[in-house]
Amino acid sequence: MELRTRLDPDARGGLRLTIAAIAVLVLAVPFTLLLLAVLDHAGVVQRLDLRLELSLNGYAYRHTTWVSMLRAVSLVGGPGTFEVLGVLVAGRLALTRRPRLAAWLVVTVFGGGLLSTLVKGAVGRHRPLPPHPVAHAVSASFPSGHALGALVGVGALLLVALPAVRASLRPLLIVLGVLAVLLVGFSRLGLGVHYLTDVVGGYLLGAGWLAATTAAFAAWRRDRGEPARDVTDGLQPAAPERA
Repeated sequence: MELRTRLDPDARGGLRLTIAAIAVLVLAVPFTLLLLAVLDHAGVVQRLDLRLELSLNGYAYRHTTWVSMLRAVSLVGGPGTFEVLGVLVAGRLALTRRPRLAAWLVVTVFGGGLLSTLVKGAVGRHRPLPPHPVAHAVSASFPSGHALGALVGVGALLLVALPAVRASLRPLLIVLGVLAVLLVGFSRLGLGVHYLTDVVGGYLLGAGWLAATTAAFAAWRRDRGEPARDVTDGLQPAAPERA
């Protein structure tokens, strides 16, 4: 009976919540393995990181325009951008009687930044030292705050925006969002301020955090008797929240 309830899409803690919980666990496993490999200085991981670092740094050193483009992407796609957008969109949501969705957005975006800072401090991995530095960063390296922030920021904003977008356009927005997240991560690699494992770690940790907060918001909707929604439909319909 309990299993049936958990797999019922219209029941509290139903199918989509179960899927979200599984997603968090699935993401936690590779992140943990990656973290252990980084802490243990695993040979395969180190060789992959260093090989890609040297290759990208050599290209960047010979192409200043390429470096300028990567810097622009890194600046525009930085955590600060998504924090500002998150506050602006949350303000709009609050004004249109969606305070809980606004709170979810702020907690998700800023919580992701805090999570990144805490894990960076705990791991304490040094930044790459390429032969020809073209950019500099001061915080610890693992995980990439830009990669985590971009995934959480783009993902959260999409979940908020999708209900207001025509269903036929939603797949296009999702694809563009994924490309933007990947581009931000690549910009950090191309600038030589992160290893590949830093960026992948940022994506995994960010995806886990986004899945966890989304599941929590979905649980609140079910507590209020609101229907379940597919993730591609966003978090909440266009109607204001009920009192």
